[in-house]
Amino acid sequence: MSRVLVAMSGGVDSAVTAALMKEQGHDVTGVTLKLWGGPQDQGCCSVSDVDDARRVAQQLDIDHFVFNYGEEFDRHVVGPYVDAHAVGLTPNPCIECNRHIKFDSLVTRARKLGFDSVATGHHARIIETDKGLRLARGVDEGKDQSYVLYMLTASDLSMLKFPVGEMTKNQVRELASHRGLRSATKPDSQDVCFITASEGRARFLSDRLDLHTADVVDVKGNDLGSIDAVELVTIGQRRGLNLGGNADRNYAVQVDVRSRRVVVGSAEDLLSEDVWLSDHVWADQPHVGPVHVQISAHGAQAPAYLTSDGNVHWDQARRKVAPGQAVVFYCDDLVIGGATAV
Repeated sequence: MSRVLVAMSGGVDSAVTAALMKEQGHDVTGVTLKLWGGPQDQGCCSVSDVDDARRVAQQLDIDHFVFNYGEEFDRHVVGPYVDAHAVGLTPNPCIECNRHIKFDSLVTRARKLGFDSVATGHHARIIETDKGLRLARGVDEGKDQSYVLYMLTASDLSMLKFPVGEMTKNQVRELASHRGLRSATKPDSQDVCFITASEGRARFLSDRLDLHTADVVDVKGNDLGSIDAVELVTIGQRRGLNLGGNADRNYAVQVDVRSRRVVVGSAEDLLSEDVWLSDHVWADQPHVGPVHVQISAHGAQAPAYLTSDGNVHWDQARRKVAPGQAVVFYCDDLVIGGATAV
């Protein structure tokens, strides 16, 4: 019998994960992570989520604990999120939470406590290949979370279990309902946990950094007015630019926080054939050649070519990728690496 620590967010996926681990004969302990200590009305890991996780653990007759990673969360997730906006980057806090908290701090602690593995409710799969363990897309393409887990190495994967990655979301809910788990019909968390729906990103950032007005110009340099906060603008943005609905100048195509200048243009002006990348993480060796590329958590994959210097060249011109975004590479369903757009 192996000892499995199940990360229980309070949602249906982690509840079913805990149930399956116990049914498979493992010695299961549930843990919920306390991450954000500020105001919260959406996302995961709220007080109500902790209660939901605890009650599911009671239903399953397993021990349940709460681990406080508030300081680590502030240092590795919230702080970098604010810093990124201050210099005009588009951060992905869920990726950084996975990188530093769930699959670093938590897994390290699980090892120290003598657990054999950590199981989570992520919709992704762990595949045995001739080159070792590899991360793969989940069975349910609409719920696949491999994009936000691209940084996991073979060593990481050897300690992990993703049982619901082999199921569709409907199957997960059916299993939860059949077992009478209280979270069977609970809606999925979609938003950043430390940004409240009532106040939003602008209020959150304005409390933590100085926001600056910026000039808005078109691609020819013609003055179009100004905006209140250049730090809140990202490549491809349409709303909040005060452009009066001009179809030829609908998108932010360049954002320069330092010079406080936003360039806007048409959809065609937003196209690019290349994505320049840094901070690569590879499942095995650096790859050169055809791949499929995903640039957002729920975006579609697109064919591209990985160059010898680690950049992406699209098969056909596509919308620019905002600096700071994660760009993840796939061969079929396998994640072969990822990087950050610059």
